[in-house]
Amino acid sequence: MNIAEWIIVVILAVTLFVFLICGIVLIIKLIGISKEVKEVVIEGQDIAKNTNGIVSNVKGMTSIGGTVEMFVDKYVNPKLKEKMKETKKEEK
Repeated sequence: MNIAEWIIVVILAVTLFVFLICGIVLIIKLIGISKEVKEVVIEGQDIAKNTNGIVSNVKGMTSIGGTVEMFVDKYVNPKLKEKMKETKKEEK
């Protein structure tokens, strides 16, 4: 082999070495990024679940049925319970 062929072989070997090192570093970085993306997706799902709960609560408070139900639970039910206790006492 003459010198020109050796120079080309060395240049190709160095280029391949650099390409392999860059590829390995890129793969390691992509694995790290994929782990972070997984965590972000999990957090996003938790936020979506919490948002659904908040929406249902607000919907219950703003609709007429929700308002009436809240009124009945807070004011009417305790009074009915008191009257039921009084009637039971009177029956005895």
